[in-house]
Amino acid sequence: MSRRRLLVFAKAPVEGQAKSRLIPALGPAGAAELHARMVRHTCEKARRIDADVELWCHLDSENPLFTDCEASFGVTLRTQAGADLGERMYNAFAFDPEGAPAVVIGTDCPSLEPSDLAKAFAVLESFDAVVGPATDGGYYLLGLRKADASLFHAVTWGTGSVLAETRARLESLGLRWLELEPRDDIDRPEDLESLPVDWLPTARDGA
Repeated sequence: MSRRRLLVFAKAPVEGQAKSRLIPALGPAGAAELHARMVRHTCEKARRIDADVELWCHLDSENPLFTDCEASFGVTLRTQAGADLGERMYNAFAFDPEGAPAVVIGTDCPSLEPSDLAKAFAVLESFDAVVGPATDGGYYLLGLRKADASLFHAVTWGTGSVLAETRARLESLGLRWLELEPRDDIDRPEDLESLPVDWLPTARDGA
């Protein structure tokens, strides 16, 4: 019987590239520090559910953050491959030749709980897909029993239309899906207000 797969997508915490939209508020070092904390937080939550947790790394899979997560949380490191986010996600879904049900998440949603992840996999027992809508018009979670490349091709990633485009594509494919509770992503300076004070980075150079 195929195992369940949880795919955690993360960039290396490279200053100036990680959480770039937060740089005006936190500076390059502060944004990278917060990103690293969110990656560790997500991996710690992910390991609490019954699934094979794969940390799909972008930019540098040998970054110390990723190898630390491998050692500390037992995640399996994979390297993202593809020309854009959609292609990289599809390739991650399609990586397993057995076609195990899979859920992909990012690391920008600290409020995501293990119970949400367990619920997503439970939905996939009866439905073709599950979506976790983000309040900014994207999604923080997507689960599929079987991946279809059209769900990921030519999506306007990083915009407020991603969720609507994905819903339309799920419908056009005739798939049955359920949606989880909407949640906030931490992407923009105004999103920082929803974080606990002790989450804010100590390094805030250039902010």
